[in-house]
Amino acid sequence: MSEAVAVRLPEEASVLSSLEAGTKVLLTGTIYTMRDAGHARCLEYLRRTGALPFGLEGQTLFYAGPTPARAGRPFGAIGPTTASRMDFAAPELYRAGIAATIGKGKRSAAVRQACKECNATYLACVGGIAALLAERITDARCIAWEDLGTEALYQVSVEGLPAFIETDSHGQSLYRQVESA
Repeated sequence: MSEAVAVRLPEEASVLSSLEAGTKVLLTGTIYTMRDAGHARCLEYLRRTGALPFGLEGQTLFYAGPTPARAGRPFGAIGPTTASRMDFAAPELYRAGIAATIGKGKRSAAVRQACKECNATYLACVGGIAALLAERITDARCIAWEDLGTEALYQVSVEGLPAFIETDSHGQSLYRQVESA
């Protein structure tokens, strides 16, 4: 079994685009959480101004809705949301400069094509371990859209967050490869 590749974000986001589907990674640094409602607001801003809000260009989005803080931790739990729910926005956000996204499950052909066109990646986390993933969060602060509750935009500091490359920058999908084997 191969070792996980350590990647510091956002500084080493380009490393993600050099990795093949199936590669295990450990993410350290800054990522942002955003789900359905946040994506809708982000798209509205992008379409109105022509740019991503809040310095999101070159950043990684984690499709997650964290729970309130608990036991001295920034969040009680933070688990990946089903990524296909964000397929309505992902291609446009990749084209605007998002470097990578993190969620769970498969992505559409349009998202895989956008990863290929934009040299971007989609990473998958294991679902069902939200309390354990919260232990990898060292700091968090709400950046915008606090009225959205768990769907607000948070800037999150992570230390060794485990994931794997599901769709690489060539548009290859680990899930699709497994299905066709």
